Amino acid sequence: MGIYEELQARGLIAQVTDEPEIRELINNGGARFYIGFDPTADSLHVGHFMALCLMKRLQMAGNKPVVLIGGGTGFVGDPSGRTDMRSMMTPEIIQHNCACFKTQMERFIEFGEDKAIMVNNADWLLKLNYIELLRDVGACFTVNNMLRAECYKQRMEKGLSFLEFNYMIMQAYDFLYLHDHYGCNMQFGGDDQWSNMLAGTELIRKKDGDDAYAMTITLLLNSEGKKMGKTAKGAVWLDPDKTTPFEFYQYWRNVADEDVMKCIRMLTFLPLSQIEEMDRWDDSRINEKKEILACELTALVHGEAAAQNAKEASHALFAGGGDDSHMPTTELTGGQLTDGAIGIMELLTACKLIPSRSEGRRLIQQGGISIDEERVDSLDHKISAESLKKGVKIRKGKKVYHKAVLKED
Repeated sequence: MGIYEELQARGLIAQVTDEPEIRELINNGGARFYIGFDPTADSLHVGHFMALCLMKRLQMAGNKPVVLIGGGTGFVGDPSGRTDMRSMMTPEIIQHNCACFKTQMERFIEFGEDKAIMVNNADWLLKLNYIELLRDVGACFTVNNMLRAECYKQRMEKGLSFLEFNYMIMQAYDFLYLHDHYGCNMQFGGDDQWSNMLAGTELIRKKDGDDAYAMTITLLLNSEGKKMGKTAKGAVWLDPDKTTPFEFYQYWRNVADEDVMKCIRMLTFLPLSQIEEMDRWDDSRINEKKEILACELTALVHGEAAAQNAKEASHALFAGGGDDSHMPTTELTGGQLTDGAIGIMELLTACKLIPSRSEGRRLIQQGGISIDEERVDSLDHKISAESLKKGVKIRKGKKVYHKAVLKED
């Protein structure tokens, strides 16, 4: 089985433009492909995870990744999947985010001579002459076709800015530039990027002729990844300072039963033969599957030692043991207390366990909050400084645990 067939078996490939040519290139290690990442935060998150794993798989098969950081497109913002315009970022923030991305990506991809390279589209997009772009690139697009694209349809009723309308042209130009200057012959992206990627392929063929060596392939990256990356607390980050290894482990340990095998196929590097065997396990072994998933992915992102620690901490925690050393912890200061105590709503807010006070009220009224395994029944419940000095264990729902400790002055 070639790598292309493996990607198919793992349920990753959604659609392609030139399947026979793409299959041959990928299986023979001849693809020089790019995937783009807009630096909208200072950390990658689970929504990027599938793309990172894909690049790793393809590099292991001899193909050459080109990681495109959207330092230029980040000034505009991708309208795909959004109902409003993205907030503008300063050049300093964009550059900082780009640097953070590279550090995290190095855990997945090997950079260096004749290996993966990283490029920033700010290097060419910010130098473009507007009139030249209109004449050389704009002439290759029709507004009618652009407005039919899914990435624009959902925004038309609520308002699509001319700024964002240019995003497709910029992304298409990226592929043209990478094709001409870095020899890129293929682009990968999520199914919500299909229209933009087709535009890039068509642009190259119009500029260089119908025989131009440019392929497009789309995988179930972004839509699945974005769904995976959402929790009640927000995004699940790959930065351990934002999402601890324990939290990361628990996130995957708690995925829905129906999603477990899909995640194992798409995201882990377990052999397909082993995955097929796991698929035949009966329903009584669902927790074993979840534990395998959580261990494999935590090890990929944070290393084997962190994964093992998270696993042991999870066992101790849910078996009623006393080891809470790896539990996410918030340190409180004396200034956050009033008359030697802190209210339950203020505590939940400080620990970032609730997005709003109304959500906190709902959880408490439904019996969803416990302190040291005692259910909180009152919105006026207070936790004393004496208890906080020892450390209190907060449980939200059945599976979210957090510790709060009063920091010594």
